[in-house]
Amino acid sequence: MKFFKSLQAKYMLIVITALFFVYILFLATSIAVFNINGHEELETAKIEREWHREANAIENPSMITELFEHWTNRYPDASMFWINEKGRLTAHHNLKEDYPPIWDASYTAKFIKERYDNDPFTVIAFVGEEQKHGFLVYEIPRDKLEQDYVETNSQFLSISVPLGIILFIFVSYLFFRKIRKRLVNLQDAMEIRDNDGLPIAIPVKKEDEIGSLEHAFNHMVAELRKSRKREQEEEQLRKELIANLSHDIRTPLTKIRAHSYTLQKETLSEQAQESIKNMNESINKMDTLIENLMSYTLLHANKFEFKSEDVDVVRLLRTSIASWYPLFEKNGFEIDVQLEQFKEKEWNIDPIWMERIFDNLFQNVIRHAADGKYIGLRTESTDEYDALIIADRGKGMNASSTEKGAGIGLAIVDMMIKTMNLDWKIDSTNNGTTIKILRYKSFEKAV
Repeated sequence: MKFFKSLQAKYMLIVITALFFVYILFLATSIAVFNINGHEELETAKIEREWHREANAIENPSMITELFEHWTNRYPDASMFWINEKGRLTAHHNLKEDYPPIWDASYTAKFIKERYDNDPFTVIAFVGEEQKHGFLVYEIPRDKLEQDYVETNSQFLSISVPLGIILFIFVSYLFFRKIRKRLVNLQDAMEIRDNDGLPIAIPVKKEDEIGSLEHAFNHMVAELRKSRKREQEEEQLRKELIANLSHDIRTPLTKIRAHSYTLQKETLSEQAQESIKNMNESINKMDTLIENLMSYTLLHANKFEFKSEDVDVVRLLRTSIASWYPLFEKNGFEIDVQLEQFKEKEWNIDPIWMERIFDNLFQNVIRHAADGKYIGLRTESTDEYDALIIADRGKGMNASSTEKGAGIGLAIVDMMIKTMNLDWKIDSTNNGTTIKILRYKSFEKAV
């Protein structure tokens, strides 16, 4: 039963039907060829019967001309003539031979003997019921009778064969057009996405090869949804685990910091003081990492509070670099600040988020670009955008570093910038890194 529902079986049915039609045409042609003689006998009997009937029905010799015209329309190749009661050739039409103008009994008998069952086919009928007005002769070549029959059958074949071919092509076109339509619908379904970004299942209308493909597609969609659900559950579990771990790690870290502070008050050797200093630096780094991890988790869960307002961003950057100035100065950095006010000085942003972005970027400069001993801040304004630029002269982001982490700080920067409908670009080489925070003047460009 499954095979009979398949596309292969349906197309085989179309081909078999077409072959059966061709066979019928071939059979009809063969019958027509073999029945030429039979057709000729039927046609001659018909002509003979009708010629006698119409000749006997003539009441006035003047009707003979009308009879000739009538039969000429039916058989243009026929010859007809009238021998009146006196044996004179009185009227004729389309004569193929020269007949004597006067027919006597001996010539008439000779003519009848020669024409009997011969070619051309000849019919002799008396005029009128009383048979006193002579006789009418009808002659037609026998090959004309065959030709008319063959032409009739040829016309039938010349019409039916192309018609059969056209019908086969049309049915095949409809068959493959339907297949193509179903495949295009399947392709469209693959491109359509639901609210969760996954394809949507499609209805299966027929249990054939394409129906099996549709079943497989629907099965794939179901598996994708199950996989997405498991992924979301695992992601949620991971976020909760990270949040809990961040909280649990901070508690002992606070105690370590407190004990370190107590030890700093004691009289210690220089080596012990150096150890406590290194320990405090490690505590601060760990605290920063935990803070970044917590922020990253909250941002992913959309639980990091976001409040946008119109902010003078250049002034905000000046304030931020001022708070970091002592640390840069302590590490021997050259601080180059060339900040000019934008024409549209206020950006619609969250000031706390923007400060966090500046802090992460400044911290990266101290950690990874300390060799360059340089940080530069400047602004850039074009017809397309306004930009805040932070540059250093370190070895670049691709260089190896003992301070290199998992990149959570930059991931937080990326998420915050894009949430505030801003953009940023990084250009990093062995001679330094330049970061641009851009606000496009066209909303469509930003999106």
